[in-house]
Amino acid sequence: MDTPIKERLQIALRPWLDVCKTIEHALEGIDDDAPQALWPRVAACLSPMLPDECHLAAHRAVFADWDDNKGPAPTWFPDHDALTQSNAAQFCAGLNYASWNDLHAASIADRPAFWSEMIRRLGIRFATPPTAILAQPADPCQPNWLPGAELNITQSCFSLSEETPAIRWGKEDGTIEEWSCQKLQSLAAQITSGLRSIGLVPGDTVAIDMPMTPESVAIYLGIIHAGMAVVSVADSFAPQEIATRLRIGQAKLVVTQDVIARKGKQLPLYTKVVEAGARRCVVVARDGQLAVDLRPDDIAFDAFLGDCECPVHQASPEDTINILFSSGTTGDPKAIPWSHTTPIKCATDGHLHLDIRPGDVVCWPTNLGWMMGPWLIFAALMNRATIALFDGAPMGQAFAKFIEGAQVTMLGIVPSMVKNWRATDAFKDADLAAIRCFGSTGECSNSDDYFWLSSRAGYRPVIEYCGGTEIGGAYITGNLLQPQAPSTFSTPAVGTDLVLINESGQADDQGETFLIPPSIGMSTKLLNRDHHEVYYDNCPDLPEVGLLRRHGDRLVKLASGYFRADGRADDTMNLGGIKVSSAEIEQAVGQAENVKDVAAVSIPPVQGGPDGLVVFVVALDPQHVNEADTLKEMRGLIRATINPLFHLTRVVFVPTMPRTASNKIMRRKLRAFALD
Repeated sequence: MDTPIKERLQIALRPWLDVCKTIEHALEGIDDDAPQALWPRVAACLSPMLPDECHLAAHRAVFADWDDNKGPAPTWFPDHDALTQSNAAQFCAGLNYASWNDLHAASIADRPAFWSEMIRRLGIRFATPPTAILAQPADPCQPNWLPGAELNITQSCFSLSEETPAIRWGKEDGTIEEWSCQKLQSLAAQITSGLRSIGLVPGDTVAIDMPMTPESVAIYLGIIHAGMAVVSVADSFAPQEIATRLRIGQAKLVVTQDVIARKGKQLPLYTKVVEAGARRCVVVARDGQLAVDLRPDDIAFDAFLGDCECPVHQASPEDTINILFSSGTTGDPKAIPWSHTTPIKCATDGHLHLDIRPGDVVCWPTNLGWMMGPWLIFAALMNRATIALFDGAPMGQAFAKFIEGAQVTMLGIVPSMVKNWRATDAFKDADLAAIRCFGSTGECSNSDDYFWLSSRAGYRPVIEYCGGTEIGGAYITGNLLQPQAPSTFSTPAVGTDLVLINESGQADDQGETFLIPPSIGMSTKLLNRDHHEVYYDNCPDLPEVGLLRRHGDRLVKLASGYFRADGRADDTMNLGGIKVSSAEIEQAVGQAENVKDVAAVSIPPVQGGPDGLVVFVVALDPQHVNEADTLKEMRGLIRATINPLFHLTRVVFVPTMPRTASNKIMRRKLRAFALD
């Protein structure tokens, strides 16, 4: 286009004359006609109260000449604060790095030096300092981080002054209460005392099946403080899935809550845990008084708490602190142990990618059953920030008001959540001025939804954050030193490098993602699988790159050097921000009537965004097929046996199931069929 940007803006914004005049005034005296020079000034003139059409018209006018091969046009460019005050900027300045690319390259070229600097910046506390950062010679598959050290990572979570708020806890009625660092630390110590008083010892495992509350944070830290390991269970799971995790984790105790309150209803939780066969429970009363009768050997939380100070258990860096679960491609979920080093990865990502600073308030609606629950605890507290938790569904205006009232500075999101906010205009009366950036994880995002979200917060950046439980954080993400565009990733995570492998087994700009180990945070063992077989066997051999580690995502590298997600390369899928295997879904829905063969497939929407779940069915009796009845039945089976959060979009009956010569379902053919 030959029309200058300023003229295009005048034409595009004619319906909003006042805005047009404000922008004209803001651009006076600027000779640079480049989008990156003009857009920040234009964005500053666009009130969140203006209609979406105005925001979109302005952005399209500025970026009309944008090359779409680069991916979506940026909505945010680094401002003065980001370039001078962000953690990444301070890190670069301290080590004389000229750019983010220099920082990332250095984190790969000398990994021990990078992690040593991060351990210093985060103030990691050791009872016995390590003799090295990484034992040499280093085995990429089984690296020995921090050899000779003794520590308990919870001690690095209490660097705040005693009266500084560690947690802000919001209710749906609009009230917000604070837990000081001293209060959180004191309750964690009482929990440690209670665990020891009932005979548990370091090395035992204790499950948590609770909503994300101040008590659950204290319970989580108290278990680790005692030298024990948390078995993570999501509060949305059905009894069968709870039982699976208790069995694999060999939990000797379950800490749970009597009921969960949602939208004025009380949903059972303790009774689900009992139905799952829990050996013994400690039960927190949601409203101060238990709403259920306990089994004879179960204990009310208040009675369980100890009344004496217990010394923290000092451990080896590789000792397990948490057993989390991530779906593989078959049956039981993979049981992934986190060690005392994994939180260093969480806190590092929070520090350099999401710019969590001392005094910040970090909110990420999640649960301790998923990695982002523990991640939130470590990334916030180890960066001397406050955790913001909301007692309710993060969907309506009550949540938006909580974000405003709690003065949240970093808000974590899931794409399906943003889609709901946009559809209901949940933020229309909320002031989001305190937010400095968003972090997005769990699903592929929709660029239109994220443009809307950014515009409602004064065009704050959305940092895409993609990784996995077995990494302890992200392998690809963004940061505040690079422009950010909706639904794209600007960089591999610090300390991590990757290569994309095409179907011919060669490095390419599009293909399956393989990571280049080692890095703090990457798993080195699984409880119920052969770790080497899962992540390293039969990986491509590229001598010029080195050992590769399988991850399973597909990525596309864009002309800009940024990346776009391209779904999964294996038989797992992402539903509502939760990774689940096709096998788990198929086992559940295969119990429906008139089902001979079944295949569960995730289908990306045409406009981008979270995947939808489609089940393909070969009927036992093709003459009596009723898709509506089968859809209803299968939804009920998923809700009852796996997770009510997994929404089945469609059921499609097919005459035969496409399979390879080795009898594997050809899911790409099914996806193509569904998209036709």
